[in-house]
Amino acid sequence: MEDENDIEVDNLGVFFRLYHQPHTTLKQEFINFFKRTKAYEEFWALRGVSFKVKKGEMFGVIGKNGSGKSTLLKILAGILIPDEGSVKKRRRISALLELGAGFNEELTGRENIFLSGSILGFKKKDIDEMYDDIVGFSELGKFIDLPIRNYSSGMCMRLGFSLATSVDPDIFIIDEILGVGDEGFQKKCLERINNFKRKGKTIILVSHISEQIQGLCDKAILLDQGRKVCEGIPKDVISEYREILRLRE
Repeated sequence: MEDENDIEVDNLGVFFRLYHQPHTTLKQEFINFFKRTKAYEEFWALRGVSFKVKKGEMFGVIGKNGSGKSTLLKILAGILIPDEGSVKKRRRISALLELGAGFNEELTGRENIFLSGSILGFKKKDIDEMYDDIVGFSELGKFIDLPIRNYSSGMCMRLGFSLATSVDPDIFIIDEILGVGDEGFQKKCLERINNFKRKGKTIILVSHISEQIQGLCDKAILLDQGRKVCEGIPKDVISEYREILRLRE
């Protein structure tokens, strides 16, 4: 049944314009117009991608770098608008797409927590209640009052993950971040993700690391050159992924 799905993606496509020349003059624009030639070519980062994610499912997206994984997640998170197809999302999404994405580097960690929380629609009272959990989980301690520009990538990941998971999302999107940080913090992240899963939250995990997809996910899809190659149980999808890697060695 459709109401059992948290996310429904139908024939999704998005393209970017690759210009032949970095700077086109007005004269060249007129020439191109009358010759009916384009000063750019269309690069389809995704095309014809369809799948459904059930409520409470941990859904994996795997593929090589440049296969369209991050583009897909940016569409799911509402950052990009597709040029083709549609996406239906039935519950609130929290996304951790890039290290430090959305943080203001001139503000402190503390200030960024309140800024990000307000952008997500939370009142100051709500953020006050979440604050200790966010800082405690991140283990940043006194560094929470340093500007973000002084943070290492690991510190940004700690704060980003802590913030994204403390807002109690219905759907949680994670993009290629579980390999960052020390082993102890990675274990904490995995435990929190598994706790979400036990609570019936829906999780979408993107990775090019097959062990993560197979060890954590209920179902997965394989993307290659912007297309969905296959969908199914992680073991079968990973076998197809490894075959693609073997053929391109």
